[in-house]
Amino acid sequence: MKVIHDKNHRGYTPFEEEVLDPDVQSKGDSKEGYYIGVSVPENDPRAKKPLHGPNQYPSPDVLPGWQETMTRYHSELVILCKKVSRLLALALNLEESFFDKPGITDDAMATLRLLHYSEEISDVGRGIYGTGAHSDYGLLTLLATDDVPGLQICKDKDAVPQVWEDVPPMKGAYIVNLGDMLERWSNGLFRSTLHRVISRGIERYSIPFFFDPNFDCWVECLPTCCSEDNPPKYALCFRTRSLKNCFIECFLLEYTLILVSRSRNQNESLTSC
Repeated sequence: MKVIHDKNHRGYTPFEEEVLDPDVQSKGDSKEGYYIGVSVPENDPRAKKPLHGPNQYPSPDVLPGWQETMTRYHSELVILCKKVSRLLALALNLEESFFDKPGITDDAMATLRLLHYSEEISDVGRGIYGTGAHSDYGLLTLLATDDVPGLQICKDKDAVPQVWEDVPPMKGAYIVNLGDMLERWSNGLFRSTLHRVISRGIERYSIPFFFDPNFDCWVECLPTCCSEDNPPKYALCFRTRSLKNCFIECFLLEYTLILVSRSRNQNESLTSC
């Protein structure tokens, strides 16, 4: 199936291509995935923006009805995320429709990922992870999982050492992660969730849905989250596209690791000859 991900990261992502915690990972995440985003036709002006474009799907002859199922699921999750965002707005003493306003999530970067973790056992000491530690850089994430454990969170990401807790799967429920953009908006009142996956020798499946603001959304401290005694902790204005660069960089880092690994293997082969 010719669906390897394109420049906009739509399609299939091979095992170990992503490196989400490059400071400690010795190789890429032991997972493969499939990206599905908001479908933007190539002749649409928005297609000129990074990470915008049409989706890629396997041939209907291979997976009949799959494209329609994924498209509908994606649309339903956008609706659900908007409902959750209204609850967040109320919790921040904002009008309920704050995040629905033009320029914020009316053209949200909403990405569905279908993830499959291999049976490789994670080894923290050797830098081998199902998914390296990271926080999501958008507004919020909804995560559906199977009944296999592996997800861990760190409630205090600034603690030394960090303390990791297992998140048990819960049938029929979504796990909700808050993202870096919400932390900035709320001036740190809502903290983004530092999380990772420690694989335990059992295949695992999960489906995260990332609900991020518009690509060109300005994010600055909300007036309800700062005061004279609690000034903004982050830069006054911060474009979502800056965090999208982090997304792109995680792949560039992995490509670098792949080249280094290949170089080492070649040198070892020459040495053993």
